[in-house]
Amino acid sequence: MNQELALPFAIPAMTAAILVLVARYGLNIQRLIAVVATAAQVAVAIWLYVIAGDGEPRVYLLGYWPAPYGIVLVLDRLAATMLLLSGVLACAVLVSAIGQWDQRGRHFHALFQFQLLGINGAFLTGDLFNLFVFFEVLLIASYGLMLHGGGPLRLKAGFAYVAINLVGSTVFLFAVGTIYAVTGTLNMADLALKVRSVTAGNEALLATGALLLFTVFAIKSAMVPLHWWLPPTYASTSPPAAALFAIMTKVGAYSIIRIYTLIFGADAGALANIALPWIMPAAIVTLVFGTFGVVASRSIPDLVAYSVVASMGTLLIAVGLNSADGLAAALYYAVQSTLTSAGLFLLAGLLANRDGIAHAQARGDTMLLAGLFFLLAIAMVGMPPLAGFLGKLLILDAGRAAAQMQIVWPAILITSLMLILGFARAGIRTFWIVPGVLTVRDGGKGPLAGALAVAPVAAIGGLIAAMAALTVLAGPLMADMNAAAEQLRQPARYIEAVLSAKPRWTAMVTP
Repeated sequence: MNQELALPFAIPAMTAAILVLVARYGLNIQRLIAVVATAAQVAVAIWLYVIAGDGEPRVYLLGYWPAPYGIVLVLDRLAATMLLLSGVLACAVLVSAIGQWDQRGRHFHALFQFQLLGINGAFLTGDLFNLFVFFEVLLIASYGLMLHGGGPLRLKAGFAYVAINLVGSTVFLFAVGTIYAVTGTLNMADLALKVRSVTAGNEALLATGALLLFTVFAIKSAMVPLHWWLPPTYASTSPPAAALFAIMTKVGAYSIIRIYTLIFGADAGALANIALPWIMPAAIVTLVFGTFGVVASRSIPDLVAYSVVASMGTLLIAVGLNSADGLAAALYYAVQSTLTSAGLFLLAGLLANRDGIAHAQARGDTMLLAGLFFLLAIAMVGMPPLAGFLGKLLILDAGRAAAQMQIVWPAILITSLMLILGFARAGIRTFWIVPGVLTVRDGGKGPLAGALAVAPVAAIGGLIAAMAALTVLAGPLMADMNAAAEQLRQPARYIEAVLSAKPRWTAMVTP
């Protein structure tokens, strides 16, 4: 019955509830519970990744109601990859937060687990309405994490963040309602069949719902011009929260890949590939705008925030290629860019809270921070030997056979050069020319002023080690990514697995 599919969101849901109840007993007990629960989620994610390796989608019927009437969870290669990425990222962020940022508020660990609940649920759900539900769960938790610790800059940025996401949630509901009105279902597998036979009179209405849905995912993915909420939000919040938020834009990209290959893909009849004409132009503009933001940034948090926008443009260019190679490259690049962004946000927290590099207590600390910045920078801009270089190389290779090659190659290569210049300038200003230029965004020196904190450095080192592993194991990992891309482009097995799944009580009474 595949009950193990419920564990990635059942564990954080129960953990968050327990953390709220035991908050009165002190922070140390919360830390212990959070660490154990997050480690368990990583173990489950590894297990599910191995299970998904056979290429057979697995379905769990919540409450044993058959699809399309009940809630379904579906595990395939794409979902398993994103679950594993979420677990690894959560471990690194939690390590960096313990002893430092988690003591600035009472419910950091509960909010952290609720955030994981929403993220993991979004990756596993098999229907649009519950995708909306999990989006709301992760967004509500992110509101609390974004404002954790307070400060005027966070409150100002938080208002814009909440406002844009409320608008996005409203549009999401309109889109879901429109699609349901036309098809009578929100189950993704069932929708994949019903959109093929929609009547001519309803095509325009269904197309409206599909494009409204794309608009929502464009907001979540920080596509230009719907990106404006991301730089001030990510640059103003605490480093662990910003590091965890690095995967939130990937939830938007995941939703685009899932919905517009399964439901509105090549087999969708009159609505086939309805979002495809919009993805590539928006992705290129997003890459260019994010790159200019990096070059113009005057602080490390702003630099990292705009680099996230640029990386989303690169990722969506690969999606817009509309090929198996492009999707495989997009998945590989999504993993490495998430880990790199998280590491940069954690490092930005270390730099800012030391009241400037010139005041470091030991020369070794300065050299260590400079070395970490160098490694993360070359990973983000796409220089060898780390996985960022391989990710961009794979996208360029996938673009060779595309009609947009004349646009894709210059866009990626020129912006990569500009990103190198932007990060080089930031490194020079931070570690060489302008001592003391970095200050804390919320006005105080923070808990890390003074001796270099071990936990964040260990977390950053772990993320860099993971990127090194992505590089060394690029061959077998790309084999998995290619298999995931082929599975996405041939959704028949996904559809059959969901719609043919039988509840346990039906299996018991059927001769």
